[in-house]
Amino acid sequence: MGCRQSFRQCCDRPKNTNVRISLPAVCFVWQIVMIILFGIFIRYDQESDAHWAEYRKFQNISSDIENDFYFRYPSFQDVHVMIFVGFGFLMTFLKRYSFSAVGFNFLIAAFGLQWALLMQGWFQSLDPMDGKIKISMESLINADFCVASCLIAYGAVLGKLSPVQLMVMTLFGITLYAVDEFIILNLIHARDAGGSMVIHTFGAYYGLSISWMLYRPNLDQSKRLNGSVYHSDVFAMIGTLFLWMFWPSFNSAITDHGDGQHRAAINTYLLDMVIGHMVHIQNSTLAGGVAVGTAAEFMLMPYGSLIIGFCCGIISTLGYIYITPFMEKYLKIQDTCGIHNLHAMPGVIGGIVGAVTAAAASEGVYGKAGLINTFDFTGKWKDMVPSRQGGHQAAGLCIALCFGVGGGIIVGCILRMPIWGDAPDDNCFDDELYWELPEDEESIPPILEDNNHMRNRDV
Repeated sequence: MGCRQSFRQCCDRPKNTNVRISLPAVCFVWQIVMIILFGIFIRYDQESDAHWAEYRKFQNISSDIENDFYFRYPSFQDVHVMIFVGFGFLMTFLKRYSFSAVGFNFLIAAFGLQWALLMQGWFQSLDPMDGKIKISMESLINADFCVASCLIAYGAVLGKLSPVQLMVMTLFGITLYAVDEFIILNLIHARDAGGSMVIHTFGAYYGLSISWMLYRPNLDQSKRLNGSVYHSDVFAMIGTLFLWMFWPSFNSAITDHGDGQHRAAINTYLLDMVIGHMVHIQNSTLAGGVAVGTAAEFMLMPYGSLIIGFCCGIISTLGYIYITPFMEKYLKIQDTCGIHNLHAMPGVIGGIVGAVTAAAASEGVYGKAGLINTFDFTGKWKDMVPSRQGGHQAAGLCIALCFGVGGGIIVGCILRMPIWGDAPDDNCFDDELYWELPEDEESIPPILEDNNHMRNRDV
């Protein structure tokens, strides 16, 4: 406890300052920077360039239908809806923060996608011949994944940060994600099709660490607004349903065409759920999709998917009941959306399941060609064996945890600076601080005789 307090004191914000950075100024400068960087670095890849006809002829491709667009776009469309509609509406459960939940989700996603294309491009798809980033449909999906990690982090600080703070959090979050992803997928050669480690574990612990650094001891002043009402829970359920329906696309979007993509969709589809209070339905039902992400393309078997979904639904529900209050009371982590229960714990479970499943893989189950194809045992990894691959999977999980916690603490220190203009303790979870709200409509008593839904009105 003393160590944490001393560390926080090193990062304490100055008490009095009139310097504030405005959101319009940040957006204007950012867009100018993006235009310049995109002009310098971003280009179409060979399948989206006008030279596609020549490339098709050179590669002996028989039809335009072989263009990757027709394989990837349906998955991209589903993932894109999850980012803007699923995550956005999932966070509308707060009674007076629906405008901000959807609006700031839109801000983070739109802002983050541009930066993600650049950061991931510099690490993953930079052409050494001309120094340009060649983007494709798969690049857009990966950018959505990158933004998803920041939206997960947003859930931990929902209602407590200003829009400028959220943009700063996203800027650093995407930068850390790109490095973390490159190390885990390229240098360590771990497999993580659905992002249990790279997306969910990193994003969750990144957000939780920021929330820990920005702990508000007087947040009870806004306690009256830190809750849901009937209609806000209904809107949040819309987000849950969109995420639930499209999660098979999320986990299979960038897997190899063929059996791996097919298997990832099936394994994600076969997830169980636990019913309880509305918050458990909204969130815990999604925990299985998080946990199956890493092993989605492995030979997990249908019953294995059911076991993971069932166990994670129970663990996530218990987390909302017991672990979230414990974390706030004793660890000083104020987790608004409960991302520890929906993303952090299931993400870690997913990483462990992936490591065990990879280590247990065999030619008898996968076949020799299937083992090579599933785990990409080619090139410098051609001598890799499943047991060693399991160790690499475990190492990937550790790196995701380190980047999430370490990065979150550093960014949390930066966000403690007073220039970002965060909300006062008694105005958290309130749209009125950032939006012009419509006046409440006067309640008009129903006139029963004019209600067309009434039956036997004369009785």
